[in-house]
Amino acid sequence: QMQLVESGGGSVQAGGSLRLSCAHSGYTSSTYSVAWFRQAPGKKREGVAGLRNTGTTQYADSVKGRFIISQDKAKNTLYLEMNTLKPEDTAMYYCAADRRLLFSYQLLQENYYNYWGQGTQVTVSS
Repeated sequence: QMQLVESGGGSVQAGGSLRLSCAHSGYTSSTYSVAWFRQAPGKKREGVAGLRNTGTTQYADSVKGRFIISQDKAKNTLYLEMNTLKPEDTAMYYCAADRRLLFSYQLLQENYYNYWGQGTQVTVSS
């Protein structure tokens, strides 16, 4: 069982930045995939950024060039650096993990992840 806890959400004006953190209990396998998802009110949860143990990353088109996913393995922490925030980035943000090395087309698909955090709210005002 893997536990994940997000933090770092808050309210920010458009154009601002936030860094989300996801502290986890550690990887129990040499292969893994981790990702950030978000869900705005009335909308489906969508994948934002994903990272595999190979180091490869993937981003949703809506956040490319603005968001960066990274991790500190020594601290068992996943990050999402969010820059040039827009009101449409307002959502509950979740981190997710799976022990498998997911394929590229799976990395931002929520149904492939078995472990989830409780979420942290990000609100961007215009």
